[in-house]
Amino acid sequence: MSDWARGLYSALMTLGQPLLRRKLARRGEQEPGYLEAVNERFGHYRQPAETTSELLWVHAVSLGETRTAAMLLKALRQQHPALRLLLTHGTATGREEGRALLQSIGRPGDIQVWQPWDSPAAVQRFFSHFKPRLGLLMETEIWPNLVAQAKTLTLPLILVNGRLSEKSLKQALRLAALSLPAYGALSAVYAQTGLDAGRFRQLGAPVAGVFGNLKFDATPDAAQLAKGQRWRQALAQPVLMFASSREGEEIEFLKQIKAVAQVQHAQAAMNSVADKPASAFKALIVPRHPQRFDDVAALVVQHGLRVSRRSQWSGSPADSQEALNADVWLGDSLGEMALYYGLGDVALLGGSFAPLGGQNLIEAAACGCPVVMGPHTFNFTEAAELAEAEGAALRVSGMEEALQAGLGLVGDAAARARAVQAGLAFAARNRGATARTLEALRGYL
Repeated sequence: MSDWARGLYSALMTLGQPLLRRKLARRGEQEPGYLEAVNERFGHYRQPAETTSELLWVHAVSLGETRTAAMLLKALRQQHPALRLLLTHGTATGREEGRALLQSIGRPGDIQVWQPWDSPAAVQRFFSHFKPRLGLLMETEIWPNLVAQAKTLTLPLILVNGRLSEKSLKQALRLAALSLPAYGALSAVYAQTGLDAGRFRQLGAPVAGVFGNLKFDATPDAAQLAKGQRWRQALAQPVLMFASSREGEEIEFLKQIKAVAQVQHAQAAMNSVADKPASAFKALIVPRHPQRFDDVAALVVQHGLRVSRRSQWSGSPADSQEALNADVWLGDSLGEMALYYGLGDVALLGGSFAPLGGQNLIEAAACGCPVVMGPHTFNFTEAAELAEAEGAALRVSGMEEALQAGLGLVGDAAARARAVQAGLAFAARNRGATARTLEALRGYL
């Protein structure tokens, strides 16, 4: 049954290649990075073919996975300076982050290419060309042909920092003829949590350890964080941040912002002109996906609110009259999350107010920014539950309650200070996944 299922899947992936090219062309109109080296996705490379099996292959599909991989790769590079890296990605933001990573820790002979499309021919060309001696897949990326070909070549393939939500488990079980052989063919899975490990085992994956989440080992950019904190201290109003917001969520957030603004205007009308409403604040939206920056800016205007974009600031928003007059600030830059968490008094967790599973709250906690999260955090179940239990995050049922909870925190200095300390302690207490992963990889290296 599984051979038949993979044969059908392989045929569909082969026939779907023209559709992928069209999709990449469309994405490239907004993100030119998708137009770069498109033929790499189909196993055609400009780099000379490898003659020996030296490369350590690390696949980090997108921005978040690449940042997570960076911590492991920096530590690996310290232990094995001569190690050559083959870094693959699936998204333009992941590739750009990977390029920056290799500029930082790269050595002669390191290689960066796109992940091969999961057709038999493209996968075979990928392995034949680069001949990696070990493959590390970050977090979630399991592709049936990729895993099957690695097994045929006796190439050890390990899922690192593995996570699997209940939703993803159910989807995998519905496609059991494809997913069970793929998960079962892995050499090892290093799971983030016991819950993840249990789900992987249901799919027949060889769980070799529960090591925690590598993201806890990330150190926020100290200079960015300090700058954001200075900017916040220079402001007369608190900043309510919507961190890593997703499509559909911003509309509800803006509705609530507008409703609060109407209340403030009514309060102002009852007071003297010189008085400001006591609950006045600045809203900061940082979208999860950079291709949506312009769309989110347009949404703000459509809701009758004034927007100021980070990309147009020359310095602190306190020094910009346009920023001070705006109702909403748009964080339209990459690689500045520590700055935004320093600037925000409280962060609403994107992806948790729609059934999207939530985004990573660990970075916010490590930056000392209290978190308010919605009901949907299945991508980070254990981290979200621990953060809530330890006082580093508040759980609410929806956006209206989130806004009130956030404003309640910024209006209560003692409660916010407790949440800040809880977040820092939560982040510090859960470190160590990198060291545990390195120890487990020692035999393979």
